[in-house]
Amino acid sequence: MIADTINLPDNVWILVSTALVFLMSIPGLAVFYGGLTRTRSVLNTVMMVFSAFGIVSIIWLVYGYSLSFGNDIGGVIGSLNYFLLSGIKLTDPAPSADNLYHYLFIFFQMTFAAITVALMAGAFIERMKFTAWMLVAVLWGTFVYFPVAHWIWGGGWLSNFGTLDFAGGLVVHETSGLGALVGAFLLGKRKEPIMLPSNLALVAIGTGLLWFGWFGFNGGSALGMTPVAVSAAFATTVAALVGGLTWMFSEWFLFKKPTSLGMFTGIIAGLATITPAAGFVDIGASILIGFLGGLVCFIAVVYVKNKFGYDDSLDVFGVHGVGGILGALLLAVFAKPEIGEVAGLLYGSASQIVPQIIGIVAVGIYTIVVSFIVFKIVDAVVGLRVSQDEEIEGLDENIHGERVSNEPIKF
Repeated sequence: MIADTINLPDNVWILVSTALVFLMSIPGLAVFYGGLTRTRSVLNTVMMVFSAFGIVSIIWLVYGYSLSFGNDIGGVIGSLNYFLLSGIKLTDPAPSADNLYHYLFIFFQMTFAAITVALMAGAFIERMKFTAWMLVAVLWGTFVYFPVAHWIWGGGWLSNFGTLDFAGGLVVHETSGLGALVGAFLLGKRKEPIMLPSNLALVAIGTGLLWFGWFGFNGGSALGMTPVAVSAAFATTVAALVGGLTWMFSEWFLFKKPTSLGMFTGIIAGLATITPAAGFVDIGASILIGFLGGLVCFIAVVYVKNKFGYDDSLDVFGVHGVGGILGALLLAVFAKPEIGEVAGLLYGSASQIVPQIIGIVAVGIYTIVVSFIVFKIVDAVVGLRVSQDEEIEGLDENIHGERVSNEPIKF
C-alpha cells in the first residue's frame, strides 16, 4: 500500500536529480580532475574519484544514512536505527520528506555523501598513497560528513538553531574544502609544484558535466517538482555564467590573458557559491552571488594560496571551501521571503546572520580538528605520501600498472 503522502511527479524529479548528481561525480568530477592532472598520473586521479565514490556509497548504506538521518541523539548524531537500511519497506515514505519514497531519499542523499569525499581528492593528486586515500575516505566520511549532515539536514543542533544550507554549501563544500586544506598542509608540496593540465578539452567536458549535474544537486534539493526547484536551478545557471565571466575578465585585466582554465574554474566557483542559497534567493541575487563567488574565489586561488604556500593541487579549498562559506553568508543577505520563506538583510531582517555565522564557524572548527586527526591516524598506519621516485615518475604505472597512452613517458 503506497502512503497517501507520496507524490509521484516529485519522485520522478528526484530520481532524475539523483541520476544528475551521479553524472556530475561519475564521470564529471573524474574527467574534470583528470584533465587538470599531468598525463603520468591521470588514471590515478580518476581512480581516486571513482573509488571514493564507491566506498562512501557502501558505508552510507551500511551505517552512514542512519548516522546522518536516523533518530536524533542529543542533536549530535543519528542512531543506528537504519543500520543496513533495516526496517524500511519499498513503499515507505521518507521521514525527512514524506512526499518521496524512503529508498529514493536515501539514494539521493547517498550521492551527496559520495561526491563530498571525492571532491577532496583534487587537493592530494600526484602524491598520496592509494591505500591512504581509501582509509581517508572511510574515516573522513564517517567522522566528518555524517555528523555534519546530521547537524544541518538530519534534525541536529544546527538545524534547531536555524542554520540554513539549501544544497550543501556547508555540508558539502565547506567540509570538503577545509578537509582538503588540512590534508594538503600535512602532505606538503609536490616535488614538481608547477603542473600543467594534461588536457584542457577534458576539463571543458568535465565542467559541462558538473554544471549539468548541478541541476539535480541544487534543483533536486527542493525535494520535489516545485517552483523552488525551478528557481534554484535557474539561479544556479545564472550564478555559474556570471562566476565564469568574472574569473575570465579578472584574469584578462590583471594578466592580459583570458584563459579557458580560468573560465572553467570560475564557473565551478559560481556553482559552489550559489549552492547554499539557491532555494532562498531570486535571479537578481544570483547574479551578485555569482559575481562575488567568481571574484572572491579568484583572490583565494591566485593570491591567498601563494601567500600561505600550501599546495592544494586543484584548488579544492579556494573554490569549494571559500565558495561554500561565502554563499552561506550571502544567504543571510539576499534571502527573499517569497521564495524560501526566509528574509535576509536586504529584505529587512538580520535574524539569519547569527545562525549562518555560527554554522560556518562550528562546521569549520569541527572539520579542521577531525580532519587533522584522521590524516594523522592514516599517516601513522600506512603513511600518507608516495615515495619521491613514484611521485616524479607518475602514479599511474607505479600504483595501477597502467598509463593513458602507449607513447613513451619522458622524464
